[in-house]
Amino acid sequence: MEILIGSGYDLHRLVRKRDFILGGIKIDYNKGFLAHSDGDVLFHALIDSLLGALALGDIGGHFPDKSAEYKNIDSSVLLKKTLELVAQNNARIGNIDINVICQAPKLAPYILSIRENIAQLTGLALNKVSVKAKTKEKVDAVGKGKAVEVFCSVLLYKD
Repeated sequence: MEILIGSGYDLHRLVRKRDFILGGIKIDYNKGFLAHSDGDVLFHALIDSLLGALALGDIGGHFPDKSAEYKNIDSSVLLKKTLELVAQNNARIGNIDINVICQAPKLAPYILSIRENIAQLTGLALNKVSVKAKTKEKVDAVGKGKAVEVFCSVLLYKD
């Protein structure tokens, strides 16, 4: 068995009149993500980490932001397609570790729901999905509430 590690990163600006969707969970906030899709920055980083572990490129190569097919698409659909690629490559996820950097809104009330949603979509046990929220202490664009960034690591086993 081969062990593969992938890392992913994404950042989206926050704007008014868009939904704030993180890990497939809609969070009540007065801003949301500026993006071609629904802007779920967490799922985008997770997708990149899965693709990276398998050396299959990145999210933009598989789901181009210039394609009308992906305009306003629910990012869980993109994650499901990526999970199909994982399976087609005879790989399975060992665990997922995610860091969300966000000044506002406070994410603590949503972390368990996000973890449960990821576990359900990936088929992992809840104790194999870690999601942590951090702030930037009001430093840079993220710290000033203008953007959210996510770092993600995954461990894959490949037969």
